[in-house]
Amino acid sequence: MQHVYHLSHIDLDGYGCQYLSQQCFDTIECYNANYGPEVSARLKEIIKKIEQDQFINGDKIEALILITDLNLNTKEGNWIEKETIRVGAKLQLLDHHATGANAAERFAWYKLDTSRCATLITYDWLQIHYDFDKANELAPIVKAINAIDIWVSDDALFEYGKVMLGMISGAREIGRILFPAEDRAFKLSMIDAAKNIIQEEDAPIKLDDALHQTKKAFFKKDTNDTKDNLVAYYVTDLLTTDKQRLTIQYKEYKGILGYNVGNASIIGNASMVANEDYDFYMDVNFRGNFSLRSNNKMDVSAMAGHIGNGGGHPNASGGKIDGYKDSFVYADVRQFVQEYIDEKCK
Repeated sequence: MQHVYHLSHIDLDGYGCQYLSQQCFDTIECYNANYGPEVSARLKEIIKKIEQDQFINGDKIEALILITDLNLNTKEGNWIEKETIRVGAKLQLLDHHATGANAAERFAWYKLDTSRCATLITYDWLQIHYDFDKANELAPIVKAINAIDIWVSDDALFEYGKVMLGMISGAREIGRILFPAEDRAFKLSMIDAAKNIIQEEDAPIKLDDALHQTKKAFFKKDTNDTKDNLVAYYVTDLLTTDKQRLTIQYKEYKGILGYNVGNASIIGNASMVANEDYDFYMDVNFRGNFSLRSNNKMDVSAMAGHIGNGGGHPNASGGKIDGYKDSFVYADVRQFVQEYIDEKCK
């Protein structure tokens, strides 16, 4: 029983690789990382998950770690190779960044091809090794991603790829650190919608025109509303479902901590209405700036002044955390914020 653990980059090309792998493999878990230390952190997550998953439904798993659109240095390569052997997994990296040339020469599992984007490399690899997409139905969307990612401006699909590039880079409605699975599903749904338009006349314009409705379709449930409201309801449901993991404390008050969620006026207020057992909502961004919302449960302007030299109104305030230490692991962000608040309350 093969179980795939797929780590990929956070741009169009990276999600393009996962759009393909999720259709190829029956059992797959996806992870995403930006360049730098986040790559090592996600690889450690995967190794830990493989150790936990040794047996699924009584059957020992055959683990495959697939890395796409991310280059590793030799130190990272040595570590993941040793760990992969230790947990009995297979390893494959598919990338096109020349900065990985030294590692590619050293490791047999490191496939480097600087002439094509990672999505196209992954597509060909899946077709060769897994007999994927025999009818080549996904070839046009793969070619569009390739055209924009390696900037082939005279390619017929370049303009379509350009719209897709902005489509993914502008998809900030769900925080990928706070809710990675839902954020990924949102982005892959947009790639899937783009696949259905690509063959039409004036496809780039039609895709551009359709983006607002495509986004609304993902967030809409039973009734229509403005996109901002639909996103607020969706994210509020996520916050509510996962509120135990997101809980922080300020004095005798209990709050929900978001990270880079944004739109605090709508989402913060909606989460307070939906969670009457909580006193405040706090959203902190990667710079340490924070927004606070309450629903007449406490004076968040006093809290903002106390912990962040901020202020505002009793139900809507903000400030900045001094010496904020950012992280791409939400649990670390929450721990830092809670310890910071505790220190301020001594």
